[in-house]
Order: sequence, then C-alpha cells, then structure tokens
Amino acid sequence: MAEEKKRTRRANGESALYLGKDGRWHARVPMGYKDNGEPYRRHLTRPTRKELVDEVRRLEKQRDEGSARQPGKPWTVAKWLGHWVENIAKPVVSENTYAGYEVAVRVHLVPGIGRHRIDRLEPEHLESLYRRMQSAGSKPGTAHQAHRTARTALGEAVRRGHAAKNAAALAKPPRMEEDETEVEPYSVDEVQRLLLEVNKRRNSARWMLALALGLRQGETLGLRWSDVDLDNEYLKLRRNRLRPKYEHGCGEAVPCGRKAGYCPARVQVRRETKNTKSRAGRRAVPLPGPLVVMLRSHREAQARERAAAGNLWTESEYVFTKPLGGPLSPNTDYHDWKRLLEDAGVRNGRLHDARHTASTVLMLLGVPDRVIDQIMGWEPGGAARMRARYLHVTDPMLKEAARKIERAIWGAPENSAVDKDQDNEA
Repeated sequence: MAEEKKRTRRANGESALYLGKDGRWHARVPMGYKDNGEPYRRHLTRPTRKELVDEVRRLEKQRDEGSARQPGKPWTVAKWLGHWVENIAKPVVSENTYAGYEVAVRVHLVPGIGRHRIDRLEPEHLESLYRRMQSAGSKPGTAHQAHRTARTALGEAVRRGHAAKNAAALAKPPRMEEDETEVEPYSVDEVQRLLLEVNKRRNSARWMLALALGLRQGETLGLRWSDVDLDNEYLKLRRNRLRPKYEHGCGEAVPCGRKAGYCPARVQVRRETKNTKSRAGRRAVPLPGPLVVMLRSHREAQARERAAAGNLWTESEYVFTKPLGGPLSPNTDYHDWKRLLEDAGVRNGRLHDARHTASTVLMLLGVPDRVIDQIMGWEPGGAARMRARYLHVTDPMLKEAARKIERAIWGAPENSAVDKDQDNEA
C-alpha cells in the first residue's frame, strides 16, 4: 500500500495516477496548453484504480483525437448558439441563410434546449424538442430546419473542442410527410394555358423564363440588361435578388406604430442583390427564339414606360421592374404568380414548381444530362441528386415505356392499343 501511495516522476505528457488521503484514486491528465501558454491538466477521481484507469484512457483518446473539451467554463447550448450565429455563421453565409439560422436559434433551439451544457447535450434532448415542436403545431419541415441548424452549429463546436460529440448528427429528425416533399410538375396543357394568360400581362417574359428555362425567382429578378445578349440569344446568370429588409426611420421620439416594413420613413438595411455563390450558379443559359422575341418586345415596352413616367421613373439596370422603375419585390412577384395561376384556371402551386416543370420538359425533350445541369445551375458533385429530385416521371413517359414493352415482348403493330390511347389524347 505504501508503494501505491508513493508518487513517481512521469515523463512529459504522461498521466499521473495516485491514491489520495481521502481513500480515492486520483489522476492528472495533460491536455495541452491554455490560451496564455500554461500547461493544462484535467483532474479525475474514482473509487477504484481500475475505474480511474478506464476513464484516463478514454480521456487520453479524446485528447489525441482532438475531441476533448478545452479548458475554461463549459458553454451552455444557448450561449454557444448565440455566439455561433452572430460571430461565426453571419460573416460567411448569405443573408437568407443567416436569417434562417437566426430564426431557428431564437424561436426554437434556445427556448427548447438552451439550458443544457453543450458537452452534456444528448440526441434524445433534440428528439424530444422535435416532438414538442410538432405537438405545438410546427410542420416537420420547420423541425428539419431547426435540426439542420443545430447540426451545423454543434459540428463547429466539436471542431473547436467545446464538445466531444455532435448530438444533432446522432439525433433522428421527424419524418417528412409525403405531401410536403412530393411535387407534381405542370403539364404541357397547363403550361400552354399559362402562356396564353402571360401574354396579356406586363413583364410577360418574366414568367416564361421560369416556365421554359427553370430560372429561380432570385435569378430572374436580379437579371440586368447587361446580362442579356439578344443578338447571340443567351443570358448570363451572375446574381440573385434578395428579399428587402427594413428598419424604422421614424425615430423613437415620434414612432409610427407600424411594423418596420410599413414605416413611412423606412430604411432598407439589406443589399438588393448578391453574387451567385457557386460556380454552377454563375452560368450562361440559351434563349429559345420566342423568348428572344418576348425580351425584345419587353425592352421596348420598358422604354415606353420610362418615357411616360418622366421624373417619376426610378432608374435601374434591371430587366424586370415596377411600373415606375426600380427592382421588383420578391413578395410582389409571388402574389403576381398566384394571380396568374388563378386567372389562367391552373391549379395552385409554388412558384418553384415552375422550375420542376422546366427541368422535366428538358428531360422529355431528350436534352443530355450535362446540358440540363448547365441550364438548371446544378453543381457537378450533386447534379445526380438534384436530377432525382427535380426530374419527374410523367404519365406520357409511362405510356411510352408501356408501348416499347408491348412491342418488344408481344411484337405489337404500330397501331397498338397504347398508340390509340395516345392518338385519342392528342
């Protein structure tokens, strides 16, 4: 026992184990250095030597792998999330991405799991939060946004040594309902009905860029005339229109009593556009002949509007503007789309469904995958996944497959039953 109590000199970096006067086994495990350069050691104590050795080995493994908690007061989840979203994420992500992170942190994550220590957070804590969110009426998609935010934030905490594991990466998010993920692209008949209604409207080319080429809303509203080459029949996509964000300009002395977006003296605090972040997003897109004609006509109509407005016109280089100039608001554009669907007698759908429609039409036309990826702006590494998500198998495609099977197996003549059905549909 006397030999067990005696401390021996250890080599640098080696853990020291000893039996204390309290009858418990103690260890000092070298973990590196503090910010001020001083050595940092963790103190462990256990009732038996075996228990202590097991714990020392576990901690040494975490230290060697770089996953052990660093010195200093442990972060709470609330404190870490607040620090991460404002000081780590905000400077490097887009305004829209930051806005999504900020809402998930402020509205869901901090109230739900903020009191836990970050190094003691378990997957079950997050899974319980997701269930509570759904019980309170949140959609699975909202819980998924909170889950993705937590996974990203905690992943950064692990990389910096504030936690040994990413609890969100181990947690199971709620299952997405089929009606939230299933998209039915518009049929050729529906697109033609939309085209007839589009031709009656101002900015008609705006909607055809979505239906024919699948341009995203931000890409279309951020388009400038310098990006359009009508002589060579193509356009370049280089930037996205951002949703406006406002602050009050009325002053605290005489508040207007309205939301910031409706303040008479509101001040816009978010830039109008941002450059496309991915190389695939910065792309050239070919223009079909009818779209070239529509854009030429649109440019002439815009010149007439400018002349009629005179000094009231807000000058800008945007292809699609408000009646008195200046960039279109994404919110106004969204409501214009809804009115277009109603007036055309076409089923209700998201504006983004037009992008699904365009990609599916390109597949129906036999356009090679690589060209589809270029037009849609999909990254090479994730293009296959995006095609699986956006390219939809339609009824005509299924009937065509049935026709080919019929001919291959039964040797059916050209005027088979399936062909007759297709003739009747035509």
